[in-house]
Amino acid sequence: MRKIILMSQVSLDGFFEGLGSDISWHLVDDELHQHMNDECRAMGGFLDGRVTHELMAEFWPTADQDPDSTAVMAEFAGIWREMPKIVYSRTLTEPRWNTTVIRDVVPEEIAKLKAQPGGDLALSGANLAATFVRHDLIDEYRIYVHPVVIGEGRPLFQAPEIRMNLTLVETRRFGNGVVLLRYERGQG
Repeated sequence: MRKIILMSQVSLDGFFEGLGSDISWHLVDDELHQHMNDECRAMGGFLDGRVTHELMAEFWPTADQDPDSTAVMAEFAGIWREMPKIVYSRTLTEPRWNTTVIRDVVPEEIAKLKAQPGGDLALSGANLAATFVRHDLIDEYRIYVHPVVIGEGRPLFQAPEIRMNLTLVETRRFGNGVVLLRYERGQG
């Protein structure tokens, strides 16, 4: 059965974005980007909220045609275009780039999606992640902690009424100081 995997970049103080949706503090170098390419290429699809999808769709469809793009950026552009995407949105009306729009997160439908053949499903977007957390739909968390304190912004985990017991299954340090913390759902 496929897993739902939350993949997110966060500051050391737990924010996925700063004020005004600022993500300029992300320390994505070629090593980290290649790792993300390898992880994403193995996925069976991307599950995004509308805001995340629209941000991705502004840049990645043609990033490999930009002369300023690095080789790993151009590689990801192809991965992103080809990957099936499900966007959860009540307002998106014209999906493009191999995208299906679903209006609401329905746990029974997620169970059917997980039962389909193919690779795991990468979840991104803090609002969508909060909904998946509330419904206990996330199987694994891949949190990339950047060695940056930004002080304020939007926290990744927005469902404070939920307690999650997780089991650490992997850590990895990248040369730029980013640390991957990979957790699976814990017991109890």
